[in-house]
Amino acid sequence: MKEKNTPCELCLSRKFSLFSGLADEHLCSLTENKNLISHKKGQILFYEGTKPLGVFCISSGIVKVFKTASNGKEQIIRLAQKGDFLGYTSLLGEEVYSSTATIVEDAKICFIPKETFLEIMSKDNTFHQRLTKSVCQSLGLMEAQLTDATQKTIRERLAFTLIKLCDSYGIEGGVDSTIDIVLTREEIAGLVGTATETVIRLLSELKKDQMIAFEGKKIKVLDRNGLARLSDFYNHS
Repeated sequence: MKEKNTPCELCLSRKFSLFSGLADEHLCSLTENKNLISHKKGQILFYEGTKPLGVFCISSGIVKVFKTASNGKEQIIRLAQKGDFLGYTSLLGEEVYSSTATIVEDAKICFIPKETFLEIMSKDNTFHQRLTKSVCQSLGLMEAQLTDATQKTIRERLAFTLIKLCDSYGIEGGVDSTIDIVLTREEIAGLVGTATETVIRLLSELKKDQMIAFEGKKIKVLDRNGLARLSDFYNHS
């Protein structure tokens, strides 16, 4: 559903995004040309194999970016949240989307047309540099994920995933931290890169070891240091 555009200079999520340092003239151009759209949980933002017509900037909500394997299983690449850009690497590379994006929590997302995005990039050198740095960091992250997939056990990868979710979506409650996002066991398996049954078994083991607890559909991290030791976190961060 299309919404009334919020001027970019008033957007609270902009401080988290690559647009945070844009000059006023470019912010005005963005406001004039973008579309703010509300998306419900479960809706698809874009499909793997389709051509990008612009860039998505998340104002609120959470988006799951994933690839589908030949056996139909999802491999989740990232969970994007407010301030994150989606689709810009495919746009810059003049390629089709290499993944699919779907809404995990109701979201408001700005769509910025290709021409507007590329014009700002060509005129604002600082933005261009930040974008280039972000692309390089994304590549580094992908390399790290590939390394982890071959060198870490599934239990280690699960512990590492829980720590990263805690860092991004955690709500502190004294020594505990609740991961404030509802993910299905299938989605957690997609993040870790394993079978759903394995994740269910390992989560039960971590609960028995008093490293985590369940609060309804959410996971509470009780022993972050224990998870960090288990994931070999400090040797990979």
